[in-house]
Amino acid sequence: MKALPHFFFTLLCFGVAPVLFAQTATLKGIAFNQNNIPLSDVNVSYADGGRLTDESGFYSIEIPAERIITIRFTHVGLKVVEAKFFLKKNELLEFNPVLSTRIQQISEVIISSENQDRIEGIVSLNPETVRKIPGANPGVENLLQSLPGVSSNNELSTQYAVRGGNYDENLVYINDIEVYRPFLIRSGQQEGLSIVNPDLVRDIGFSAGGFQAKYGDKLSSVLDITYRRPVDFAASADISLLGVNLSAEGLSKNKKLTALFGTRYWDNSLLVNAKPTETNYKPRFTDIQTYLTYTFNSKFELDFLGNIGVNRYSYQPQTRQTNFGTLADPIALVVVYDGQEEDKYETYFGAFSGTYKPNDHLKLKLIASSYHTQEQEYYDINAKYALGTPSTNIGDTSVGEVDFTRAIGSQFTHARNNLDALIVNLQHKGQYQKGSDQLDWGLKYARESIRDRLQEYEIIDSAGFSIRPSLERFTNQQPYEPFEAPLKPFSSRRAQNDVVINRVSGYFQFSKRLNWNTTKAWYNLGIRSHLWTVSGQDIASKTQQVVSPRGQFSLKPTWKNTNMVFRLAAGMYHQPPFYRELRDMQGQVIPDVKAQQSIHLVAGNDWSFKLWERPFSLTSEAYYKSLSNVNAYTLENVRIRYRAKNDAEAYAYGLDLRLSGEFVPGTESWISLGLLKTEENIQNRGYISRPTDQRFKLGFLFQDYVPTIPDVKLYLNMVYQTGLPGGSPNYANPYVYQTRLPFYFRADVGFAYTIINSKRALKSKSIFKELSAGLEIFNIFDRNNSITNTFVRDAATQQQYAVPNYLTPRVFNVKFSAKF
Repeated sequence: MKALPHFFFTLLCFGVAPVLFAQTATLKGIAFNQNNIPLSDVNVSYADGGRLTDESGFYSIEIPAERIITIRFTHVGLKVVEAKFFLKKNELLEFNPVLSTRIQQISEVIISSENQDRIEGIVSLNPETVRKIPGANPGVENLLQSLPGVSSNNELSTQYAVRGGNYDENLVYINDIEVYRPFLIRSGQQEGLSIVNPDLVRDIGFSAGGFQAKYGDKLSSVLDITYRRPVDFAASADISLLGVNLSAEGLSKNKKLTALFGTRYWDNSLLVNAKPTETNYKPRFTDIQTYLTYTFNSKFELDFLGNIGVNRYSYQPQTRQTNFGTLADPIALVVVYDGQEEDKYETYFGAFSGTYKPNDHLKLKLIASSYHTQEQEYYDINAKYALGTPSTNIGDTSVGEVDFTRAIGSQFTHARNNLDALIVNLQHKGQYQKGSDQLDWGLKYARESIRDRLQEYEIIDSAGFSIRPSLERFTNQQPYEPFEAPLKPFSSRRAQNDVVINRVSGYFQFSKRLNWNTTKAWYNLGIRSHLWTVSGQDIASKTQQVVSPRGQFSLKPTWKNTNMVFRLAAGMYHQPPFYRELRDMQGQVIPDVKAQQSIHLVAGNDWSFKLWERPFSLTSEAYYKSLSNVNAYTLENVRIRYRAKNDAEAYAYGLDLRLSGEFVPGTESWISLGLLKTEENIQNRGYISRPTDQRFKLGFLFQDYVPTIPDVKLYLNMVYQTGLPGGSPNYANPYVYQTRLPFYFRADVGFAYTIINSKRALKSKSIFKELSAGLEIFNIFDRNNSITNTFVRDAATQQQYAVPNYLTPRVFNVKFSAKF
């Protein structure tokens, strides 16, 4: 298998790779007595080693990874606590045992983050991998996009589509709290930071469909994030040409209060300034997050999760030249701009969560959260454009430059859009577990108050003649025939909405583990209900309700030398409309928009095996989704505009495959393949491709190392995806004219050198626990990926040109990382 690393070294012309870590994992925690007082001198041991807890009850022990290890916690005068663990390589798990004088706790259950995920169809991702894999917008979403069934054709965006759904169909939770994103963002380069801070993450779970009733009402996927709870003081810093990430964590002297803090500053002008448009670009994306936990006693604890995000986007385009056409007939679009865009997105999020455990079987939780966003989108940009022929003389210093252009028109765009939204949630969640049975239930109230002003228009002129929308009622033959109707903008939208949405939702589900001789099984049956009322100024109140039954079944046969899990999931999924789904193409709120409905059928298999004496896993899922009451939409960059008519039906089916494992010893890599077809039928006119019809997707995440220099690492993230149906004008009738963008191919590579690792830090007593420096190359093959087309018209030649809007070219970034 050594040929595989050599292939990539040759391909990339670099001979570097990641450090070969020992096959170990780390177990940390605090040992308590039955009165929740930390215990010193507790012996924490397993077959090959052990250590004692310190004066604060804290311990940290390295154990072998990828196999079952039995850990014993012993103390004079107290009963033994014994538990079995199965951890992945380099995984960090917190386990806080309670040693009692009355009850001996001997667990026959193997503690592993992987066991439950396998039977539920959840993909678990390693947070350390998230922090190391390069990307133009690094983070959890960057890693998700390498999974099958997940697609994003815009590296500047953190949004992703799953199995034919759009960006609004994905649930995101942090510590059981649903989080939101801004409403008005229309371009990936405006987004800034995801609300998920990867430096604070402990666990990442992702389901691409067929998820349980305990999760909310969306059609496509669930991203379940858990922030870690500190067991000691630590800090980290990441500094690069794109920004700065800082984090710190610690706990009080009595161990009752723990605090996790992170702040980020992001400036992607390095990426945007590399695009064909020359701009005066000043992005300022900043956020601050904190996660606090106070443990009153062994039964009750209180958590707080807070986030403040301030994204300011200042954009003054100056000139642009885009070369397109063919080698035989090259064409260049040259644009001179005047004006600017000033956008601002401020979000404030806070949530309190109280957890009460009256006994070992029952857990009760109460969550109160508030999300406030204030958004502004102001721009006045005048663009004068011309067409010309670029020089194709190879070797000439002026190759690619345009010697002569002819003016063909201009465009003026204007917007004064403001939005203020306040979302308040109050939620109760409960869980009762005894033996092999588990009950989960929940009840949630939400109030969404949105004030929105939409005011935007576009005027297009070509050779002195005002261009009107290409619709039949606007047909004209200028300049050959006079057109006497009043002049109107090419497009115009004006609306002012004051909307309140009240929601009540709840769920109940039952899970059970079964043993049939030597075969193990698990099933989950649940049901959700959601009732909502839309009201507001000049809006007739409308109340609707939906019910969603769901179920899962998993089977693990005991086959010799074969470790397989088979899964089936089926259910009905509803998506009651959020505010943006209530707005039609002109921005008017339609209160009687129905919930979109989808029936999921998912069949999966998880096969764990050894290859070259190393662990591997092949995960496969076939799925089918039948959708009704579909709210059809258009997609431009990351802006979604809905028809708000529920006048369509759709379907999606496909196959997801992922082979993961140690292609190189001591590292995790994977290859993923996704096949998808999704179509919609609008007003019974026939089936056509949906805007997210991503037919083929190939993802590759690879980690390697140089055996002779193990402190040199390589990380490669590569994606190939077929083009989306997004190359048509936004006013075009898709049943008459629908085209696809070219395929999307991107490879990001990162090289890192570990200057100080944990072993060296211990020997040298350095303030750094880890210190590394690296180089990242985004879009290493310099592929010209396009996100949309700009359509320009030449009155002289009676032609219309589709000019691609390219994403980022090859860009270099330098990065330094430190842990304290």
